[in-house]
Amino acid sequence: MDAELFSGILSIIVINLVLSGDNAVVIAMAAQGLSETYRKKAIFWGATLAVILRIGLTFVAAMLMQIPMVQFIGGLLLAIIAVKLLYPKEEHTTGQAKGGDFKKALLTILWADLIMSLDNVLAVAGAAQGNMLLLVFGIAFSIPIVLAGSTLLTKLMDKYSWIAYVGAGVLAYTAGEMIIKDKLVADYIHSLPVLEYGIPVGLIILTILLGKRARAQKTPPKSIAQ
Repeated sequence: MDAELFSGILSIIVINLVLSGDNAVVIAMAAQGLSETYRKKAIFWGATLAVILRIGLTFVAAMLMQIPMVQFIGGLLLAIIAVKLLYPKEEHTTGQAKGGDFKKALLTILWADLIMSLDNVLAVAGAAQGNMLLLVFGIAFSIPIVLAGSTLLTKLMDKYSWIAYVGAGVLAYTAGEMIIKDKLVADYIHSLPVLEYGIPVGLIILTILLGKRARAQKTPPKSIAQ
């Protein structure tokens, strides 16, 4: 029993380290451009929302993942979010960021967390093997990972702007993986192996190109800014 418990804990730690990275990327990118005060709030509440969503999804994730088109639509939405996060943001170096900016960032984080938490919940639930204590540990353990990861990434992106493209690429790849694993399209994808790699890679390229184009224009389109 001790060996099984240790194995379950180790598996959950590894799963969280791997899968919580996407959540940290979204939070960091959405919080970029906010003032320091609002940035800290966005990171804290973004990580908290991610955990709350995982708790709620624990009981419905397995059922949702079996519904055709759920992962496909989720992947498309995540791809859109990845592009949107690359659009130029207004810097607030003096004073406070507008309340609307903070709310907009938090809403983006909420949507992305909701979309990405399905896989994480299923993976942790599988590692817990019905042990509720392990399941609770897995969910709780993701809090410091997301908080630390988000804080580190925001600081790095302030210094190195190219990291934002790497983050968007990671999200685009995750979106592609969700699309090809959807229950309805998986069989068709497997019959054409090139699509298993082509769709995630294609989304990465498309996301980066759209992001670079938007940043080159310096100001975000009206539909995104508002």
